[in-house]
Amino acid sequence: MNITKQEIDNLTFELHLSIEREDCNEKVDKALRAFRKTADIRGFRKGMAPMGIIKKIHGGSALVDAVNELIQEQLTGYVKDNKLSILGEPLPNEEKTKEIDWVNDNTFEFVFDVALAPEFDAKISADDKVVSYTIKVEDEEIEKRKENLLKQYGKLDATEAVSSEEDFIVADLVAGENKVEGTYVTLRNMSDESKALFIGKKAGDSFDVNVNEVFTNETDRAAMLHVKKEELANVAPVYNFTIKEVKTFVPAVENEEFYNKAFGEGAVKNADEAKAKIAEQLKSEYVIESDYRFTQDVKEYLIKRTDIKVPEQFMKKWLFAMNQGKVTMEDIDKEFDLFLKDFRWQIIREKIMKENNLELTDEKVLEAAKKIASYQFAMYGMTNVPEEQLTSYAQTLLNNEREGRRIYEKSEEDMVIAFIKEKITLEPKEIAFSEISKLNN
Repeated sequence: MNITKQEIDNLTFELHLSIEREDCNEKVDKALRAFRKTADIRGFRKGMAPMGIIKKIHGGSALVDAVNELIQEQLTGYVKDNKLSILGEPLPNEEKTKEIDWVNDNTFEFVFDVALAPEFDAKISADDKVVSYTIKVEDEEIEKRKENLLKQYGKLDATEAVSSEEDFIVADLVAGENKVEGTYVTLRNMSDESKALFIGKKAGDSFDVNVNEVFTNETDRAAMLHVKKEELANVAPVYNFTIKEVKTFVPAVENEEFYNKAFGEGAVKNADEAKAKIAEQLKSEYVIESDYRFTQDVKEYLIKRTDIKVPEQFMKKWLFAMNQGKVTMEDIDKEFDLFLKDFRWQIIREKIMKENNLELTDEKVLEAAKKIASYQFAMYGMTNVPEEQLTSYAQTLLNNEREGRRIYEKSEEDMVIAFIKEKITLEPKEIAFSEISKLNN
């Protein structure tokens, strides 16, 4: 056996590996003896077939397995003995590896591409400076939030005629023997030409409508006609609409009832307290926005500062090999810049953790999962979930391979970002919410 190195550039090299047939004899014999013990060949007792027959049946596969095992041993040994830190794993170079005749060749030669992990400085100090945004809570945003809350807790009231796309129509639809009573019709997703058919119409008005032309979204049309989507092809296109009611959406009135619904029983009693409560809510939400911006800016800063050199062609080949035909090289080329950014940040993060003995405990990961669980419960109006139930659901999230990995990686990133924030110099800057929204989108 022989293994030699051929430099390609500062980041990549080739390993040329030569294995003699006789190098494999011990492993091949061992494999054949194992095959013989379990071989059930007609005419012979189990485990007693002649070795010649076993070799004839399994010799080829035993040789291939032995060669592959020796390859792994040699590559692993070379990396370990030379104390190399490599990216991914050695990749077979199919262009330079000669085709093997497993029956007649006595020497098997292979070529592997290897890439070194990049070296870089990830030390963090007060010399590193990143902007830390504080988002101003402006009166305009408070009013906008209050208007949205008033709409959220508003109601539909009867009105005389259809006047805008915000209005709703309750109508009876008839097409021959097909009748649909009391169906709701909204104008919001219609074209301007179709909306014109309904604007100005009142209760009692009747007119024909081609539903295929006016309600182009098949899901909406099926719901309106009370049929399944796959049944639409058999439905007559022209229906006579008879308007039963016209309703318009009216925002809630700002009073005690609204305050109790929007902020909780007795939490707010007047307009000034409502304004203060909304400002408090916005401030809390803004922290999330500013933290997100800080994280992105830290990533950009460290990626630029470290200027990590990566063997791009090797990385593309490695990605292609690891995905085992699930993606094409065209797919990889298209997403490669984004992958490189994520890859660089990942190795920066890992180095910061290693050099500063940062450890992510199971308790911290569970706490992160519980926050996600709490948020999901809150989306369904469940704000006081018992601790036992919250923990149980959080554990379910972690047990899901994909979700659990996402939570772990996010927790790890949050820990590293918190560490960085303590070490670097923060440059405070006040900014409007509209401006940071542009940065974050």
